[in-house]
Amino acid sequence: MEARWRTFVSFNYLLIFVISLVIFDVAIVGAVISDQGPIKRELKAFRPLLDCEGCNKRQLEQDASFDGRISNHPVEDVDIIATYSDNSGTVRFGKMNMRDLSASWVLEKRTDKDHVDKTAQTVEDSSQAVMGVQLHAKNDLGHQQSGDGRIQYLVKSPLTPEKHSRQMMRQQRRENRTAELIQQDRETDNQTEAISIQRSKSLDTTVLGKYSIWRRDYESPNSVSTTLKLMRDQIIMAKAYANIAKSKNETAIYESLVEHSRASQHAIGEASSDAELHPSALDLAKTMGHILSVAKDQLYECSIVSRKLRAMLQSAEGNVNSLKKKSAFLIQLAAKTVPKPLHCLPLKLAADYYLLGYQGREFPNKQKLEDSSLYHYAIFSDNVLATSVVVNSTVLHAKEPEKHVFHIVTDKLNFAAMRMWFLINPPDNATIQVENIESFKWLNSSYCSVLRQLESARIKEYYFNANISAGTENLKYRNPKYLSMLNHLRFYLPEVYPKLDKILFLDDDIVVQKDLTPLWSIDLHGMVNGAVETCKESFHRFDKYLNFSNPKISENFDPNACGWAYGMNIFDFKQWRKQNITGIYHHWQDMNEDRTLWKLGTLPPGLITFYNLTYPLDRSWHVLGLGYDPALNLTAIENAAVVHYNGNYKPWLDLAVTKYKSFWSRHVKFDNHYLNLCNISD
Repeated sequence: MEARWRTFVSFNYLLIFVISLVIFDVAIVGAVISDQGPIKRELKAFRPLLDCEGCNKRQLEQDASFDGRISNHPVEDVDIIATYSDNSGTVRFGKMNMRDLSASWVLEKRTDKDHVDKTAQTVEDSSQAVMGVQLHAKNDLGHQQSGDGRIQYLVKSPLTPEKHSRQMMRQQRRENRTAELIQQDRETDNQTEAISIQRSKSLDTTVLGKYSIWRRDYESPNSVSTTLKLMRDQIIMAKAYANIAKSKNETAIYESLVEHSRASQHAIGEASSDAELHPSALDLAKTMGHILSVAKDQLYECSIVSRKLRAMLQSAEGNVNSLKKKSAFLIQLAAKTVPKPLHCLPLKLAADYYLLGYQGREFPNKQKLEDSSLYHYAIFSDNVLATSVVVNSTVLHAKEPEKHVFHIVTDKLNFAAMRMWFLINPPDNATIQVENIESFKWLNSSYCSVLRQLESARIKEYYFNANISAGTENLKYRNPKYLSMLNHLRFYLPEVYPKLDKILFLDDDIVVQKDLTPLWSIDLHGMVNGAVETCKESFHRFDKYLNFSNPKISENFDPNACGWAYGMNIFDFKQWRKQNITGIYHHWQDMNEDRTLWKLGTLPPGLITFYNLTYPLDRSWHVLGLGYDPALNLTAIENAAVVHYNGNYKPWLDLAVTKYKSFWSRHVKFDNHYLNLCNISD
């Protein structure tokens, strides 16, 4: 009995001792866990797990997110240290309570001791915790009982096929949206660029990049003005950045750009080369470069700058088009208004013609006027000085001047002056005849349809009510010379000179540089008109001058037929009369009384009248464009028999292209008494 009692007491003491050890061990573990340094991480969205198995079961029933995946291990009310990777990939530590974990987390028993030991070692090395919790992509939560009784937890995030699919779909949508936005931006840029290119094609500039062809900068097109070009480019970029700065409320940058742009513009002024720049220009360019550098660092975005420059380009093109219309009107006005010196010359000549009694004098060699064996020229003009250049240049290069006869027809206003000039300045050995168009009694409105049209009030209103909005194309047809019968007399040459068989027609804005005698010996092969064709460019074909939307034109003429030049034409009067050219001219003029077939002028009816009746001469006989095209080949001009200043920039005007003027002025006798009286000089 005593032995049993001792055994019972010993067993109780042993049991108390074991329980004490267990309590002491748990206390130590709790103390160790609770003593870890806090690295706070807020997990407000997590819902705490319950600490009993029954509670866990009830929570499983209430929260469908568990889905039976949480194990039956009890969740302990302990603090844990979780290791995790942030968005940048850096490993961080955080302290949390097991109760704070979300119900969607899964507890998983880990049996991989090596992994648990590795995790524990990581935590120990960081001196942050005894217990380690590692966050993985699968979003799982596991725990492992280590050999020393400590529990280690591992958190992993599960990436299910559904989640992976959703992530891939979201990524694909982002990529598709990005590609769509990029494509829309490219399409917008392409459309804007196409509009800019289309508008730039409508610019009709004689010299690319220059809108005032008579400026000094055209005289040296190959000169390089580095500083001037740099400053102009800087001003353009400054305007672009200033607009961007203003839209972004960058007031300081905006004001600085505007101020320096004004200073640079003032320094440039009207300079056309570096030598003409203000001495401070280079310093201003350096300062502007610094300002632009600052603006670029703060404001530059490729798409924004690109759109801004394109907008500036379109705005500049609109301004250029507006200025072109005004310029065309003013050039037309300047070209057709008689300058004071040229107005003075016929007045002085006419006054002396009557005061000095020259009206009773006659030109010598009248017997040559109807001699068909000689070389006859027809010049219809009201410009005394221009006509004198034509005659002087022709006689100068003629091998036999005595065989050349010049038939000059002018209007009543300039008849006395024209006669006076050639009476006191007769060409060497050549024969001159000056006639007044008013003396042609047969040239009346009953016979001449164009004269009848020109006398109508509607035509006069069309010409004299011209305005700037008419545009360049319409303004050139409103030339006052079209109201003069001198311009239309060329269609009545056989009536004017009935005794002649051939005649060379010359405009008053041409200069002869070679002997023209060989033209009379050219076989025209039954054609009426010998002329140089002008169809090397598309705009010199029939469709440029005639209205092919009208069936009367489209049914009778080829739109691609080659045009030819008036100004130097050899006419065969025998074929003229045989083909009834004047009758053809009257027929088409009557049909065009309402101006629906062509605009007014002499070239369109000439193209129609001599259609398939024009023989093409070699281009070296007649070079055109000196009155509008500053880019002609100088070698071709020098080798040409005749050069033609067709266009508005006549050589006797200040508008003349400088490098072409010498071909004309060398035949003007500037020492003449009347030229000196009227201040006409080279």
